[in-house]
Amino acid sequence: MNFFSSGLKSVLGTQEAAQQPSGAETVERLVERVLSSTLLEDRRDACRALKSLSRKYRVEVGAHGMSAFTYVLQTDYADCEIVGYALDALCNITSDEDFDEEEWQDTNYKPGSNLGAQFTEIFIKQPDNVGLVLSFLEEYDFRVRWPAVKLLKSLLSSKPKEVQDIVLVSPMGVSKLMDLLSDSREVIRNDALLLLLQLTKGNANIQKIVAFENAFDRLFDVINDEGYADGDIVVEDCLLLMLNLLKNNVSNQNFFKEGSYIQRLAPMFNILNDDELDVGLTPQKVSNINAVLQIIRTLVSPANPGQATASCQKALRATGIVEKLCSILMAGGVPVDVLTETIITVAEVIRGNLSNQEYFASVMAPSNPPKEAIVVLLMSMVNERQPFFLRCAVLYSFQCYLYRNEMGQTKLIQTLLPSTSEQPSVTAGQLLCGGLFSHDVLSHWLSSVALSHALIENPAAKESMLRVLLTPVSSHTPLSLLHHITLLLQQSNKVQSKLGLLILLATWLSHCPPAIRHFLSIDTSISYLTTQAGATEHDDNEELVQGLCAFIMGICTHFNDDSVPSFSKENLRQLINKRVGLEVFLDKLNEVSRHEMYSRAVKHPNIRVNSPNDLLLDHEFCKLFKALEGLVMKAVTVSATDLTNGPSENIEQYKNLIREQDKRITELSMHYEALHAQNVEQAAKIQELTDQNLILKAQLSTTSAASQINQGSPHGINVVQEKDQTIARLEEELKNLRLHLENRPLSAAESQAVDSEVIYLKSQVQALQQTERELMELRKDQEDLLELVADQEREIELLKSQLRVNQEKEEDQRQEEICPIKQEPFEPSPDREEKPQPENISEVSSCFKNLSEG
Repeated sequence: MNFFSSGLKSVLGTQEAAQQPSGAETVERLVERVLSSTLLEDRRDACRALKSLSRKYRVEVGAHGMSAFTYVLQTDYADCEIVGYALDALCNITSDEDFDEEEWQDTNYKPGSNLGAQFTEIFIKQPDNVGLVLSFLEEYDFRVRWPAVKLLKSLLSSKPKEVQDIVLVSPMGVSKLMDLLSDSREVIRNDALLLLLQLTKGNANIQKIVAFENAFDRLFDVINDEGYADGDIVVEDCLLLMLNLLKNNVSNQNFFKEGSYIQRLAPMFNILNDDELDVGLTPQKVSNINAVLQIIRTLVSPANPGQATASCQKALRATGIVEKLCSILMAGGVPVDVLTETIITVAEVIRGNLSNQEYFASVMAPSNPPKEAIVVLLMSMVNERQPFFLRCAVLYSFQCYLYRNEMGQTKLIQTLLPSTSEQPSVTAGQLLCGGLFSHDVLSHWLSSVALSHALIENPAAKESMLRVLLTPVSSHTPLSLLHHITLLLQQSNKVQSKLGLLILLATWLSHCPPAIRHFLSIDTSISYLTTQAGATEHDDNEELVQGLCAFIMGICTHFNDDSVPSFSKENLRQLINKRVGLEVFLDKLNEVSRHEMYSRAVKHPNIRVNSPNDLLLDHEFCKLFKALEGLVMKAVTVSATDLTNGPSENIEQYKNLIREQDKRITELSMHYEALHAQNVEQAAKIQELTDQNLILKAQLSTTSAASQINQGSPHGINVVQEKDQTIARLEEELKNLRLHLENRPLSAAESQAVDSEVIYLKSQVQALQQTERELMELRKDQEDLLELVADQEREIELLKSQLRVNQEKEEDQRQEEICPIKQEPFEPSPDREEKPQPENISEVSSCFKNLSEG
């Protein structure tokens, strides 16, 4: 009995299930009710049901209901409840997230299909739809305003660029969004912050509009209400929105500085008296501080225009923010990530600003005895137990301290020289020299690069550093620092250590003949460089070492004063050609600029690497390499033909020949410039003749026009003749120049320069030939005009003769009236038609006048 009853229930259940409509059918019925119902309550109920189904049956609701929701927003905009349902449903179907209750069985889509982006694209195909949503931001009712904000966030998340463009052209679109920041309901205000974060990302025009809509004042008001650095994530969102408005936007940066907003950042750094430093800052407070540090770095970034950066650096010092940052550096208990970001921020605040650099040098650490802040930071840099990114940040701060600071560079080198005055137990110079002899490879590189920045663009410092003597072991004889660096380079087997020492050597030797003289006097220095430059290893980093060795050899050649006879300029050229090979040498140099780490380092002064193994090249060294690469190549290749074709006694002869060639090239350049100026002058003449031609065409029927043409035609012919002579002269010069160049040897660089000049001359000849074709056409037009004028002159003479004949006849008639004489009647010939003549002089005059005007 139970068996039959259970079977009956299962059958009935199957029938009921079969009678229930599917999700797609239910959605279609609800959509039909929304579109066809005349009662607002029915449409509202249908919208509420579609909203509840929009998470489970997103595909069906999106496919069938989007037009219905748009219809509701347009027709029932006065009813806040139904509008809220429609906006919530649109927000669900355009969301970029998948819902847990979403069903995919009856669709062709799978989780992760990015349905939201597809529905967003459909929705924004009609830009008026976005404008419609923006209009609902003016409605204060929570049921409308909040879902409108959420829908705009969803649209921006899926199609940011397209929605930004629509909002930008929408009337008062940005202003409506800015008003949301004044909403007293925190949930709307916070979502508005997230919406503006997405809207201002990467769009400079929207950033400017938002900034000038009083955004900074409103954001600082929110930060103040939330408690500055002690605030929650809302403070971080406000700071990140400021960062969006300021980053890579010089206009907003100037507005921020001139509006005295920099001083309103100062309370964010009031953390030194907190008890939290003893137990550690909260993660949210760390995020808030890091965000405000990024804002300061944006204002003083080296990528900004120099004047803008300098004014922001001055303002940061005037508002006391520089002092607060330095206090954080020397405070205890500061988290490592905050300390690292603060060090980088201080570095860019003092970079190139002498006043800030001097203040940074005067900061003392609260230790016993007190130590300079620079010394404390360098102690962290050469300490291998410190985090890698912290050590890189300290190097960057030291580089920025020395950037364009000759006084700081000199002070550093003086700490290495013997002195009668009392010095601290540990100095910056001693720490860096100690880092050179450390067993830590990273300390080698950091110390070498730091020392190289003490020498940049400072010849006096380079010569002073030659007097530094070191004795790593007390029993050994003191050697110069340059000698020690050379020995360390030869003894090292680590690529990173070699690169650091080579960077220091290249910086020291460039533009300093005394340093080159000292370096060339060291045994095995050149032989080591020659061996490295001529090596055939193919590892990328090893090729970088070989390229830098070749670069230093080129520097020793270019800046050599021939004071070391065995390694004079010419001897080094011969050595490179015989031991390394000129092509190999140039290939090694080219490998440096093609290296990936070179491309990274040359872009930014700040050190941006992910691991210690990527720390190979320095930004300032890359600038030096870029500036000297061409000079080094020229210094090495200038006598390449001499080395293969003639003995050494002909060197002076070839030098004189090169000087003559340089002089000739200079003369040719001046001559070509003169030709260019002449070409411009001739072009002006052509334009003048063209204008004159137009005037002549407009005055064809007047006698004065004929006179002007008669005067202008010889001038045009003379111009054509001058062009012909100029072209002939240039072609003759080209021919002579080719013969002259074929009869004497030239270096590759000079040949390239001469070829470029010849190409330029050819272009001038072609331009003049083009001008000749234009003048020939102008000459033809003038000849046609002359023929027309000649024809007209003949007609005018004919009319004048007819006028004289008529005047004579009229005079005869008058005489007849006075004294009549009998005449025989005139019988016209039957085969000749009589031509009608004007009856009097007035008719002839009017005919002449009509011809002149026509």
